[in-house]
Amino acid sequence: MTGKGARGVNVVLPGKGEEVAIPGFGATYKLHAGDTGGEVAIVEHPFAVGFISAPHKHAGEDEHSFVLEGEIGFRSDDSEVVLGPGSYITKPRGQMHAMWNAGDVPGRIIEIITPGGFEDYFRQLGELLVDGKKPEPTAGSLHDTDEFTALATRFGLTYGEPDWLDDVINRYGLRRPTH
Repeated sequence: MTGKGARGVNVVLPGKGEEVAIPGFGATYKLHAGDTGGEVAIVEHPFAVGFISAPHKHAGEDEHSFVLEGEIGFRSDDSEVVLGPGSYITKPRGQMHAMWNAGDVPGRIIEIITPGGFEDYFRQLGELLVDGKKPEPTAGSLHDTDEFTALATRFGLTYGEPDWLDDVINRYGLRRPTH
């Protein structure tokens, strides 16, 4: 086993890994980019019932998701699918996408990020959302704050409100994304 930054065997036991609290959608680090020379990072995400991620696109990485538990919906540009345990999907960079819990029980996925490095976004977003530090939105959304805009820009993210968002929210009874 090796420490951060070294290349070699990495072991993370079930239920272990650094956890980041993000409402409705946390992150548990399984493999950091520093452990792979920047090639890949792996993060586990739980999905609360009624959660949908804010639609966004990545400039520099692809995301490959593996559903562990529950029914998880994925929308990437014009493609939409709901997948159960054991299913894989790739969300290519440059496509506006969102993920949601499409069922009535909590869900969980493994997210493989290539190349690695983007996983640090979740830690910084969690820090931004910590009680007492959460910036006040100027127009009703966290996306409208200077702090959030700077964070998204630093990680090459573009957030948006695609025309399909309200339809997905209504069909699955989801809460509108706040981050």
